[in-house]
Amino acid sequence: MTVDDPTPEPPELPHALALAWGVAASPNRGPRRELSIERIVDTAIELADADGLDGVSMAKVAQRLGYTTMSLYRYVTSKDDLLLLMQEQVIGVEPPPAHEPSDWRAELREWSQFTQSLLGAHPWYLDIPVQGAPVTPNNLQIVDRGLRALRDVPLDQEEKMAVILLASNYGKAAAQLERDLARAVAAAGGHDEVLGGAYESVLRDLVDAERFPYLRPLVESGSYVGEGQIDDVAFGLERVLDGIAAYIDARASGLPGAGRDFASRDAAGPAETGRADSGPTAQHGGSLTGDDDDLRASAALASRFARDPRVKKAAEKRKDAERRVRELRKAAQEAEKKVREGEKAVREALRAEADAARSAAERDAP
Repeated sequence: MTVDDPTPEPPELPHALALAWGVAASPNRGPRRELSIERIVDTAIELADADGLDGVSMAKVAQRLGYTTMSLYRYVTSKDDLLLLMQEQVIGVEPPPAHEPSDWRAELREWSQFTQSLLGAHPWYLDIPVQGAPVTPNNLQIVDRGLRALRDVPLDQEEKMAVILLASNYGKAAAQLERDLARAVAAAGGHDEVLGGAYESVLRDLVDAERFPYLRPLVESGSYVGEGQIDDVAFGLERVLDGIAAYIDARASGLPGAGRDFASRDAAGPAETGRADSGPTAQHGGSLTGDDDDLRASAALASRFARDPRVKKAAEKRKDAERRVRELRKAAQEAEKKVREGEKAVREALRAEADAARSAAERDAP
């Protein structure tokens, strides 16, 4: 922002994000010009694919490349930055193409399976903590293609984001389960040991019908420890898609209270959320759900006798309770914000500490 132009300048991107977007300044290279950000990231991915994240450190990457650890810091300022660039690199794969005409269910199924396959190819990705909303270009491309699958469904943008988050989380959970099972198989030395096949006959003796009346038939059939004929991951994904389809149908029906009332994030009413919700739950701040038929009927009855003194008194108590809920949620959001600010301060302090260490190392270098 200048005197002539009061428009505030956009915040500067962190170094790793600038690298991911290709807008970071190139470092001044030393005499050995073979080193590059691309080589550093590729080498780190090779180490992670072989040994997991425990196998990745600035020192190990430098050793593999034949450079000193300090030389890497000219390109990547921290291990956190390196991890972000590793993530960005391995997901730089074009998602499945769109269907024409559009078929949201088929496209979302393929998209969720695509996210699962990306994580399955590089299991260490699952060990990196989520830092916030995706902001790197390849990550945003995946989000964009997920939204593309929902381009013709009658949901608003916020609902579409919630849907692809659900489908993405399912793919992530499936990939994590497969990763953990693969590790268990490797550690145990055999598939039967992990799934319990080695103990099948023992389980048939131990799992009796009196103590485990519903599990016993499954154990007797051999399906409990066997592979079975159902693909659990595919079955689960189809049920997730069934739920999304039911929600889309409810929203498309236009019936009072359909769909969106059930998904309200807070107890704020239409005037506070900016949404024109309708139906008997709208006046009660969206605090009722679609399964609360008795409460919905009570709300409708109360609206018919809203002028009755006793109804008014009860309504005031209900409003007070809803107000307290909103206040509690607001306090929780503020607490979460303070935690995020504290974590940001820690990261900034660590970066400053690393900068000071690098300066000291350069000063002491011969």
